[in-house]
This record gives sequence, structure tokens and C-alpha cells, in this order.
Amino acid sequence: MPEVYERLGAQDAAFLDLETPNHPMHIAAVAIFETSGLRTADGGVDVERIREYVGSRLHRLPRYRQRLARIPLENHPVWVDDPHFNLAYHVRHTALPQPGDEGHLKALTGRIHSQPLDRERPLWEFWVVEGLDEGERFAVIQKTHHCMIDGVSAVDLMATLLEAAPQSDIPPFPIWKPRPAPAGLEMLAEEFGRRLGDVLQAAGEAPALLRDPGAWFERVRDGAQALAETLSAGLSNASETPINRPLGPHRCFEGMALELDRVRHVKSELGGTVNDVVLATVAGALRRFLALRRIDVDSLDIRANVPVSLRSRDERGTLGNRIALLMAELPVDEPDARERLARVRETMGRLKESRQAMGAEVLAAVSEWTSATLLSLAVRTAARGRPYNLVVTNVPGPQVPLHLLEARLLAVHPVVNLLPNQGLGVALFSYAGTLFFGFTGDQDQVPDLNVFVQAIRESFEELEALAGPLKEPLAPAAGAVRPD
Repeated sequence: MPEVYERLGAQDAAFLDLETPNHPMHIAAVAIFETSGLRTADGGVDVERIREYVGSRLHRLPRYRQRLARIPLENHPVWVDDPHFNLAYHVRHTALPQPGDEGHLKALTGRIHSQPLDRERPLWEFWVVEGLDEGERFAVIQKTHHCMIDGVSAVDLMATLLEAAPQSDIPPFPIWKPRPAPAGLEMLAEEFGRRLGDVLQAAGEAPALLRDPGAWFERVRDGAQALAETLSAGLSNASETPINRPLGPHRCFEGMALELDRVRHVKSELGGTVNDVVLATVAGALRRFLALRRIDVDSLDIRANVPVSLRSRDERGTLGNRIALLMAELPVDEPDARERLARVRETMGRLKESRQAMGAEVLAAVSEWTSATLLSLAVRTAARGRPYNLVVTNVPGPQVPLHLLEARLLAVHPVVNLLPNQGLGVALFSYAGTLFFGFTGDQDQVPDLNVFVQAIRESFEELEALAGPLKEPLAPAAGAVRPD
């Protein structure tokens, strides 16, 4: 039976439970390519060839031809093959109004990101968008439900779809035949067997417990302490701000790019990591942005939800979620840029030594044993308060140029989902020597998202001025979406 369906893990199921019409739980990316060899005779983009190419890779991504089903009584979600899978539904084609520019592309990205995915079908869409820069470039807006991937598995997905060298031929691929979904009674029987197996496995550990009860109790104690630390981090409220109100149904999007060497230069001269520089930059930008709204920034307690991957090397290449969410204080109340970075470094150093990541694994494990709803309930309970103000996620990507057939990938701007009462999200992705930012906003709370992007640029330049000039000037990041 297990070869016919697969249970969603507790974290994956939680992202399904959290979704509402105003809180779509997918993550996305805006990728920009040179049109080059994919240009058609009339100046468009060869979408049929792209569709065939994507189809040729799906045997490596079986989840992308599966839909959701539910185990009876328990109602836990599982993956089953979609007998009506239609590639043309998922690989879509649209065009920008002419002359197409980045403003049109950002508006389209916001509209696409506002729409929840259809749960009766595999939970992904791949929009080919032509008409950018009079056909010189085209975009792909790719969105996938968060129950399928996290940031690191999204990088693995990119490695599956794209190649380091351009190629013109589409290799042969196996014909796909969907497996019939199991009947409800079959899934119930399989679920009973799974839980019985868990009990027998636990019983099998009893001799080890009797031999060394001290080590077992120490492990349980450490797990309990880690769980308590994780849950307590979400119980106290951060400051109330105009970007932490109930979400509306509409999203807006902006992007920008920085040469990665500039960011590395700042961290080398001022200390910390690339992620520390990013968080200090976001803190400085929020200070500017909220001050424009006449907020007393010197009295704010602002926190960022910073996802951290828990994947081991052996888990690379698998889909699903393996993340912990760290609650990091952002020193928005600090007027001095150097001191902001120093405080971020201290905060992140403390969090790395904390047990929040371990606590997230314990909570997920307990949820797997009992019910995935436990994890969803913990997240919902925290969301009803205000444990953090925004998400800041940073995923390292490949540093070599990639291609979709003959088309070279120029830029990749990530698009993060917004959680309840969180009207602004910041996502970063490094690719081929450039750090690409993606900013997602609730249209009602952050209609001036471009002002925040400019504040990000000014905040980084403040740090860069303290670090001093680079020895060699850098060429500007090519192909990126520019802020208005």
C-alpha cells in the first residue's frame, strides 16, 4: 500500500491547515530569462517547447503529478497520483500588455500570488510570461504550495529543471501511468499498521532503556526543555505596527538585487555573516519605513521570523518541509548602523546556541505520533498573538549560470507567503554572484511597498559606507527586477 500513497509530514500538513482565502500558503519565484533560442518566428516565446521540456523532467518529480486525498476518520492528508493530470493546465502562457515592462510584471506577480491553488489538482503552476522588454526577455512565475516544498527543496527543484549548459534537444522520457488511488478501507488498514509499527518500534527500544535509563531520561529532558523554549518564544507579543493587521485578499510584489561581493565585503569588514548583514539591513529599512508613518521607532520591539533549514546532506533532493522558525529581535530602535549589525550578530549567535531548532523537531515528532493538528494548533495560537512582525528568509542558490533549454537564467526573485497578521515578507535568493530580493506585501497594509524597497537600498548603503570601498568596481546585477 505505501507505494500507492504517501502521508504528508506534520509540517507539510500544517501549511494546508493554515490556508484560508486571504492566506494562500504557496511560495513562488519570478525567474527572468533571455529569450534567445526560444524565440518564435513571430517574436514570441515557444511555450509548447517549454511545456514539453517541463514534462520531460516530471518523472524526476513524482509529487508534481499527485493530488491530495484524505485518510477516512483521521482526515490526515496523503498524496495520490492524479488520474486526470493535464500538463497544459499547470504550464500556462500569458503576455504582458505592450510595451511590457517590469511594472507590468510585478503587478502580474502580485495577482498570481493572491490566488490560492486548486486543491483538486497537483499544487503547482508554471506561468510563462512573454512580452518583457519587447521580447528580449521573458519571465516564468512559478508557484508551489508550501506543503510540497520549503526554500531548500525549491533550490533542488531548480537543479532538476535547469541545466548548467544550454541544450537544444529534449531527451526521451518514460511514459507516465497513474496508479489507482487506494480505497478508504485500505488506507485505514494501512494507517492502523503504521501506528502498530510505531508502538512495536518503541517497545523494541525498551531493552536499551533498561540498560541505560539515565541516558534515556536525559534525552527526554533535553527534548522537553527544547520544546518549552520553542513554545515560549512565540508567547510574548512584538510591537504593534501598521504592517501587522488582518490580511486582505490582494498581494503586491517588488524586487531588487545586490552584487553578492558587496554584501560579502560588508560582512568581512564589519563582522558577522551574510545573513547578519541582511537582517541588519532589514532592521535599518524598517526604522526608515516606519518613521515615515510617524511611528516612534525608538520604542519598538520588532522581531523577524527567520526560517532555518534542518535538512541533512542525505535529505537534499527530497521535497516537503524540514525547517525551524527562529524568532530574532531586529534592532529597529538603534539609530547607529554599525551598532545595529553588532546587535544582530549577538542575537543570531544566541539563537544558534539556543534549542529552538531542536524544539521544532520535537514538536513535529510529537505531532507525527499524535496528530498533525497539534502543530497547526501551536502555529495558530501563536498567530493570534503577535510573536513576530515579518518573515525574513534567505536561501543560498547555485553560483553558476543556469539555462532553460537555450535560454539563460538572468535573475530569480523569491516570493514569500504571508502569515496571519503579517503584511510584509522579505525573501532572498543568491544566484550566480547576485543576491536577489523579493518583497511581498498585503496591498491594503503596504501599498507603498516600493518605498520600503528604497529604504532597504539606503540601509545597505549606510553599512557599505562604514565598510569602505571595494578594491575593484563591480558591474551592476544583470537582468534583475528593478524597484520603481
